[in-house]
Amino acid sequence: MRTDDTARTADGVRRGLSARWFAWLLSHGEGFDREMYGAWKRDLLGPLTGTVVEVGPGGGVNLPYYDADVQWIGVEPNVHFHPRLRKKAAELGLDADVRSGLAERIDLPNASADAVVSTLVLCSVNDLDAALAEIRRVLKPGGVFVFIEHVAAPEASRLCRLQRAIKPLWGVIADGCRPDRETGRRIEAAGFEDVQIERFEAEMPLPVVRPHIAGTARKA
Repeated sequence: MRTDDTARTADGVRRGLSARWFAWLLSHGEGFDREMYGAWKRDLLGPLTGTVVEVGPGGGVNLPYYDADVQWIGVEPNVHFHPRLRKKAAELGLDADVRSGLAERIDLPNASADAVVSTLVLCSVNDLDAALAEIRRVLKPGGVFVFIEHVAAPEASRLCRLQRAIKPLWGVIADGCRPDRETGRRIEAAGFEDVQIERFEAEMPLPVVRPHIAGTARKA
């Protein structure tokens, strides 16, 4: 159960002081994001073409990495991000459609996206398996799911125990984030083909969010 003041409407929209604060925080962290993930994002996001759906785009830190010809759809539950997303996409000349909604319930037709992107999002969705099923549903056959996510440390490690111990407090201050989520395993079990996952340690100031994965998975 969430213990902050963020309210969700029936369609998953996030409002309230916590959502507003989190939107401000992430929207002012682009330099840090670029330093941590810029090389990964250039390699993974730059080649995407066609209709690209990004779940949880936040303040739009990924937008500069997309080719200008993509048709970008952002599904963002925190409404305080929406004005910034629209403004930034316009400045970059992107064809952008910003929508409210959840990764677990994407308001798009079956097989309508050439690519779906999530970066540092799947740690906070309520139902990860439902989100992965939705991502597969909206992808066209042969479409690619691109992800960069922080994940659980190896089972039984000291860091994994710390992640589990801190999870209740962490979820409150980080908008529902679960630092001990085994996202890579869940992606591998979600029915994609040709799953490519690379593990790396990000140089984060806090160790609980240092273990990361990046990669792609295709829909058959």
